[in-house]
Amino acid sequence: MTSVLKRSDMCGELRLSDVGRVVTLNGWVAKSRRLGGLIFTDLRDKTGITQIVFDEDIPKDVFALAETLRSEFVVGVVGTVREREAKNKDLPTGEIEVQASALTLYSTAETPPIYVKDDDNAGEDLRMKYRYIDLRKLRMQRNLTFRHMVCKIARDYYSENGFTEVETPVLVKPTPEGARDYLVPSRVNPGNFYALPQSPQLYKQLLMAGGTDRYFQIAKCFRDEDLRADRQPEFTQIDLEMSFVTPDDVLEIQEGFLSRLMKEAMGIDVPLPLPRMCYKEAMGRFGSDKPDTRFGFELVDVSGFAATCGFSVFAGAVSAGGSVRGIKIDGGAAEFSRKETDKLADFVKTYGAKGLAWLKLTAEGVQSSFAKFLSENELAALTSAFEAKEGDLLLLVADKDKVVFDSLGALRVHIADRLGLRDPKQYNFLWVVDFPLLEEDEEAGRFKAMHHPFTAPNPDDIEKLDTAPGEVRALAYDIILNGTELGGGSIRIHDRALQSKMFEVLGLPEEETQSKFGFLLEAFRYGVPPHGGLAYGLDRLVMLLLGEESIRETMAFPKNQAAEDPVSGAPGDPGEEALRELKLRLEQE
Repeated sequence: MTSVLKRSDMCGELRLSDVGRVVTLNGWVAKSRRLGGLIFTDLRDKTGITQIVFDEDIPKDVFALAETLRSEFVVGVVGTVREREAKNKDLPTGEIEVQASALTLYSTAETPPIYVKDDDNAGEDLRMKYRYIDLRKLRMQRNLTFRHMVCKIARDYYSENGFTEVETPVLVKPTPEGARDYLVPSRVNPGNFYALPQSPQLYKQLLMAGGTDRYFQIAKCFRDEDLRADRQPEFTQIDLEMSFVTPDDVLEIQEGFLSRLMKEAMGIDVPLPLPRMCYKEAMGRFGSDKPDTRFGFELVDVSGFAATCGFSVFAGAVSAGGSVRGIKIDGGAAEFSRKETDKLADFVKTYGAKGLAWLKLTAEGVQSSFAKFLSENELAALTSAFEAKEGDLLLLVADKDKVVFDSLGALRVHIADRLGLRDPKQYNFLWVVDFPLLEEDEEAGRFKAMHHPFTAPNPDDIEKLDTAPGEVRALAYDIILNGTELGGGSIRIHDRALQSKMFEVLGLPEEETQSKFGFLLEAFRYGVPPHGGLAYGLDRLVMLLLGEESIRETMAFPKNQAAEDPVSGAPGDPGEEALRELKLRLEQE
């Protein structure tokens, strides 16, 4: 077995100040080429690349070994740092090279199925299958290192502010939190199952009942749901909870963390306090409870005008209890052709809208899909409501409020991307507060919790739980960055009677309540402090700060779109023997 050379430096760290030093480097061969009597080898580790030079003055066996080097061979090199004649301005180490005197070959490599370079354009499926090769790319190593730094900043900050890091169980009791649980059969309790936690919610509340006062955890969580670019079946949260706090207390401690994170990880000073916006205002202005405030295109409500106008589509939507709202695109009349407005109409249809009404103000007059149904006065009133001028484009949706908000909220972002208005180097943080406690589940014909059933209602609205549950505000808050939810939380219910009332409003039978949450209600009998907390999606947070488009780029071994691990082949068949031991039998389709 080859002995390992004791490394003195990392490949990406050497500079002109190191000239003359004898160094020992270990890493992978990025590429190797021979020019006359010289062999030039790029040696790579997680920090970067250094050029190694082998010449014919070194021992013949060393030079002969250097001639065999190919991409992804793993080697150790001893040599002297010297200044390069032909400098490479694209490399941090481009002003130096290492003149080799010794070479150790640790392992050879076959030609890899993907190139180890950031711009290899390899398909994601191939990258995921050979992730251990993909991870050698400097970009992936930088991403993992950045993720580590975010975790360290979190641990340091919360530890300094009186939080105790506590690990909560991974095998828990199944609970109806909305998304599907991953279930784990119990061998010693046949017919019973654990669930993998969707969050540490109940246990962190029990930690508050146990007097921990301030808890945090970088916690693995699991949700068996459809995947998107910012979702994975297993993901990580920066999770925390605090006793004896108000919403302002929780937000203040989080703002300190975000300020420190942005300063230390990104070199950016974030002005505090962060702006706040109530849920109702966010929906009314942006059509979203996670608005991107880096650009305009705010929604304008013209339902009052639409209710009595001559366009039946508008009037009908309002009479049916919906609304008519729109956005103004400054200068959009020339920017968007008729063909492109038709594509925008197709876009909003994916959000349930029946269509998209449009109007352009041009030098030649009004061009519109609906203006012929309006009188001159009605047309003037409409353009006035938008404060529209020549060259502007108006886009309107008439439907149920949810459809209007969903479609226009997505449309404003879609158009901003089309026009290049979402500056990736601008970071707009925003607290969204005063969420509704409940939302209607039309299919089930009852209310469901907008966040989760342990969120406390606003004390001013508690009486409405019986008379107007849809109007009850929650002591809940989400932290938004550039139109993406970084995390969310709330003040929790700490009163047994109020928690039972919440379950009742949600339509949970007493038997189910006791079966699923009896242990939490039992804890409430023995003194629970007022408490609240928040959880950040670590993967999503890192993704946004790095400017990546998928959280898979921030995780070492993510699952693919089919929730499979292409490296190991998971999930897999456990085999008949394992199933028999668990007292399980697969149902034949």
